[in-house]
Amino acid sequence: MSERLVVIGGDAAGMSAASQARRLKAPEELEIVAFERGSFTSFSACGIPYWVGGEVSARDDLIARTPKEHRARAIDLRMRTEVTEIDPARRRVRSRDLASGSEEWTAYDKLVIATGARPLRPPLPGIDAPGVHGVQTLGDGQALLDRLAATEGRRAVVIGAGYIGVEMAEALLHRGYEVTVLNRGEQPMSTLDPDMGRLVGDAMSGMGIAMVNDAEVTKILTGEDGAVRAVATEDAEYPADVVVLGIGVRPETELARAAGLPLGEHGGLLTDLSMRVRGPVADGAVWAGGDCVEVLDLVSGQQRHIALGTHANKHGQVIGSNVGGGYATFPGVVGTAVSKVCDLEIARTGLREKDAKAVGLRYETVTIESTSRAGYYPGAAPMTVKMLAERRTGRLLGTQIVGREGAAKRVDVAAVALTARMTVEQMTALDLGYAPPFSPVWDPVLVAARKAVTAVRGTVG
Repeated sequence: MSERLVVIGGDAAGMSAASQARRLKAPEELEIVAFERGSFTSFSACGIPYWVGGEVSARDDLIARTPKEHRARAIDLRMRTEVTEIDPARRRVRSRDLASGSEEWTAYDKLVIATGARPLRPPLPGIDAPGVHGVQTLGDGQALLDRLAATEGRRAVVIGAGYIGVEMAEALLHRGYEVTVLNRGEQPMSTLDPDMGRLVGDAMSGMGIAMVNDAEVTKILTGEDGAVRAVATEDAEYPADVVVLGIGVRPETELARAAGLPLGEHGGLLTDLSMRVRGPVADGAVWAGGDCVEVLDLVSGQQRHIALGTHANKHGQVIGSNVGGGYATFPGVVGTAVSKVCDLEIARTGLREKDAKAVGLRYETVTIESTSRAGYYPGAAPMTVKMLAERRTGRLLGTQIVGREGAAKRVDVAAVALTARMTVEQMTALDLGYAPPFSPVWDPVLVAARKAVTAVRGTVG
């Protein structure tokens, strides 16, 4: 007897789950119905800044699989259709066709919630004025590009200095704009410790980006035509022909909340290791993945909300395997992320100092300066590595890297070490690749680990 899988959300987690389930079960065994309220599926939101900046030439380059391709695999994908209610007791969802307004109920045997995250849009005066843009979807990216093409002015203000903020600052700089970044924190990139964030801010200023920290935006000012003309803070006004919001995201879980499904302290759905939603309301028939869930931090042991496409695709694979009759788990994360602004590379994994303090861990920190290649080899670029290690045990707790070419992906060594719960002393014996074009004899991550060993030993006894 055929079962029906219903998927809410047509991007990374949702369509990965649908595709993996289809690989395991034929259409006569498992009917798959997927709902997507937008106009695109399986696209790279992470690539939008590079499309806006011109490094990616076309929107469609960011689309991994079209609705037509999904349907060719016997997935009943319903575009521009929004799910408005989940009824777990009767195992059904209500959907609305956004073109016609018609509504209907669809029953399910198994449900996947992959509703993603929504960008923060604070209720400021003027926030909805023409010229103020978010960059969450391909439609958002196209609207921003249309605005850039239509406006004669060349002044851009980016609100927020996290990953999206710094990436969009770079994109607008590439487009020839005068760019101002307004950041409410003391330094950009709050995912780093302040001393490492300061390196990013200094580099951005050196690139010609006006970096304004401790700036609380109070309103968006508009002109006679109603369009944006400036952004106001408590202390100043910053002229703007276009404004980009890069303030962050929150899990999109209103549907789940209304259905009585369990949410964590960050607002994301709570699941077990198989990505099945916990609690009696879900009744074992609901899974969730992607930016709408919370995940286990393997270093701190706490639940976190981390919106990344890498996690979403892995969640989808796990969910698809489980709903398709197989078995898979998602054990958790160590919080690895990389980014760049122009030629500056930024990376982090594990805990910041404030994270370690929050969970009561006693730690030592070290910071070292090194180069991406042997110092005598042409093109060697500087990098700064900061490392946290647990006091007495020496367990690695976190690593942050800021530098030029060859810096960011070095964080993967630390990510593996964190996952394996290695000590910094164990790290110093890692057999990493070496040749002068790629690394000094002692890789920068291992130099930091050696220094961390000394710092930890100094606390013993």
